[in-house]
Amino acid sequence: MTTVAGGLAVVVAGVAAGTVNTIVGSGSLITFPTLLALGYPPVLANVSNTVGLLPGSVSGAIGYRRELYGQRQRILALSAASLAGGATGAVLLLLMPGVFRELVPVLILGACLLVALQPRLAKRAAVGAGRRGAHGGPPLLLGVYATGVYGGYFGAAYGVITLALLGIFVDDSLQRLNGAKNVLGALVNGVAALLFAAGADVAWEVVGLLAAGAVVGGQVGARVGRRIPAPVLRALIVVVGVTVSVTLLV
Repeated sequence: MTTVAGGLAVVVAGVAAGTVNTIVGSGSLITFPTLLALGYPPVLANVSNTVGLLPGSVSGAIGYRRELYGQRQRILALSAASLAGGATGAVLLLLMPGVFRELVPVLILGACLLVALQPRLAKRAAVGAGRRGAHGGPPLLLGVYATGVYGGYFGAAYGVITLALLGIFVDDSLQRLNGAKNVLGALVNGVAALLFAAGADVAWEVVGLLAAGAVVGGQVGARVGRRIPAPVLRALIVVVGVTVSVTLLV
């Protein structure tokens, strides 16, 4: 990115991603295609996107601090699995960048499918939350590790998957589980960002612009974004993601 217009596009994408993440998640399906359109190679775009959106993840976790009250033991138990999963996914990306380039269209399409199914996943999570225990046990730990691997490797729709997983295995309200999801997501992004910063090329100018936009977007999403119908946003994300995937496949 060498132009003022390109920089503005990254900031706007960051704002949109922060807003969308607050409402329905999957903001990476806006920022990642934007970086691809600006000419960044897939691996560099993915790495820079992960690092750049980290402040937004931390901001979301802080914003849900009220819902986190009383969840210390649960989050501590799941944190190790999230960190291990995020590190595994990041290392896989660093060791096999060529594989990621081939998988990009499939990953984007899969994330679009999860976004489209998000309402059904949320309903299932709500039903499951009334039938499960307080901590989820080994199956939840394994699931959190698996979603952490995905989050460290690519991450789009990570929040959709993780919230559904928590709702199925843990007996608690969706708002409190969303708070836990935000913390786990910040941990996954954080460990992946550290590994990427240490062992990969990072477009730091992109990171700064994305971070600034995502922080603003988080505030916009919390105050204004909920007025935008979630189905409209969800449809827009799916259309953008599918378009990018088809373009890459062709």
